Amino acid sequence: MRNLVNRRRDECERLQDLLESSATESARCGSVEELVKSLPAEGRVHFADCKSCREALQDMRASREMLLGAIAPAKDGGPWFAKRVLLAIAARERELAFPVSPWSMVPRFASRLAWASAIVLLAGSTWLYQKATPVPAKQPAAASSPEYLFEAPAPPMNQDDVLISMAERNR
Repeated sequence: MRNLVNRRRDECERLQDLLESSATESARCGSVEELVKSLPAEGRVHFADCKSCREALQDMRASREMLLGAIAPAKDGGPWFAKRVLLAIAARERELAFPVSPWSMVPRFASRLAWASAIVLLAGSTWLYQKATPVPAKQPAAASSPEYLFEAPAPPMNQDDVLISMAERNR
């Protein structure tokens, strides 16, 4: 029993392949009858008996009709198309064969250089911002009172000045 089912499935697959190939050969086939006439005698008998093969043929015809308008025919590149393609390939190979100059590396590393310089600028500005600035010496609280506001601070005294002022006091 199993062999009969497998044989029937093999016949259906073979017939559907034949129908597809004959439909491909004649792109604008007129009808289903014309396709069936192009089959061998045993294929026509099988087609008349098998409902799944008839449905498969109808599906194939419907899909071909739907896709017929959607597919544009390929345009020919003209008589010189192959020559132009080969010349473009040869030019690209020559370009790759030349030794690399130092200036050709600049565009390749430009973005990396920009990122590295941005990081250096960011780190440098952060370091300068955090650097401690010298704080001016505070005046004593007594010097900021209104009494001392108009008095000039006394200049620093050296050792000779100290001895002279002590001598004046003792007199």
